[in-house]
Amino acid sequence: MRLTRYFLPVLKETPSEAQIVSHRLMLRAGMIKQASAGIYSWLPLGYKVLKRIEQIVHEEQIRAGHIPMLMPTLQSADLWRESGRYDDYGQEMLRIKDRHDRDMLYGPTNEELITDIFRSHVGSYKDLPLTLYHIQWKFRDEVRPRFGVMRGREFLMKDGYNFDIDKDAALHAYNRHLVSYLRSYERMGLQAIPMRADGGPIGGDYTHEFLVLAETGESEVFYDSEITDLKFGDRAVDYDSVAACQAVLEEFTSRYARTDETHDEALFHSQVPEARRRSARGIEVGQIFYFGTKYSEAMGATVVTPDGSRVPVHMGSHGIGVSRLLGAIIEASHDDKGIIWPEGVTPFHCGIVNLKQGDTAADAACENLYKALSATGLEPLYDDRSERAGAKFATMDLIGLPWRITVGPRGLEKGVVELTSRRTGESEEMSPEAALDRLAQIYANV
Repeated sequence: MRLTRYFLPVLKETPSEAQIVSHRLMLRAGMIKQASAGIYSWLPLGYKVLKRIEQIVHEEQIRAGHIPMLMPTLQSADLWRESGRYDDYGQEMLRIKDRHDRDMLYGPTNEELITDIFRSHVGSYKDLPLTLYHIQWKFRDEVRPRFGVMRGREFLMKDGYNFDIDKDAALHAYNRHLVSYLRSYERMGLQAIPMRADGGPIGGDYTHEFLVLAETGESEVFYDSEITDLKFGDRAVDYDSVAACQAVLEEFTSRYARTDETHDEALFHSQVPEARRRSARGIEVGQIFYFGTKYSEAMGATVVTPDGSRVPVHMGSHGIGVSRLLGAIIEASHDDKGIIWPEGVTPFHCGIVNLKQGDTAADAACENLYKALSATGLEPLYDDRSERAGAKFATMDLIGLPWRITVGPRGLEKGVVELTSRRTGESEEMSPEAALDRLAQIYANV
């Protein structure tokens, strides 16, 4: 993309309403614009990152054997009355009436709707196990929406729902989701720690939240510092293997790590040596639940077993905050100049800065780099504006592309361009061909 043809409304000043780093930088980088309290338009740069994150989530869910679909944003209140949650959910639920005076709601979650779909089409144990998921916009009417996309009223979420014949099978689904989430977050450049949590209005005795440590986190967390040394990496896990998934769960949850809602000070002190006890703030970016037959019993979602009896299915729900992840990534990866995108989610793979727009050699070299990068499947952002070099560098630093190629007449006289890492600030002179090869190698491993 050429910057002269792109819509990138960067701001020089920080809007006064932005209280945390991610909100400030998303506004300044032209990624979002507030439409009303807690509701945002996603401008082109923000939308590109949102789609990158969404794609990673899709890939890892499908890798785990989960099946994508799409459910509507509006739901009938009748389904929620069946489960008993319509009156219990509270004022966060946006309740509305259609033109026929029927009670509707803007979905904050989808347990009732997916259970209705299941009971309409599945009746035998032979169709299990089954996990369906979608990525859809949700609405929760927060009393005080704040911190930009970190605590908005409208948000994009992946929510998945497993249906299994018994508790053991459902707990395997729980473990399978934990593995897929660890893979997803690491691909986004994040370390998200699974922590024992509270079931809240969804319910469930088995539940873990995934939290990214950050000073601006909403939750206070307590953990064994050893857990921050754990990495999932490129390991291959057989999602059909109960033992393999259980082993990952035990590896990542055996050390103490809890949110303030479930923190047990006595247990913390007995299990964790003093030198490893840590408390911090954390940003929730996902949660997994097993809640058994809570919804299937209430709504009649049953299957016939091999002996001919009919039993309610065991269920769980599993969510990832797709839009919230943008804020969490920025909170975890920025400096005083702007955002630093990990390669897995960057809106453009690299920036090209022309130090002397209008110079025949510099223009030609930039054009050749732009076409060559595009031909390899990478997306460059070419700053072809007639701006001074300092302004171009400031824009690139603000929007946080992980790599920048700088092209100028002096370097071209020596046959080189400059490749700069946004994260380290280190630059290296090399031929344009070598820069292309280096970037191809970097992104081949992402």
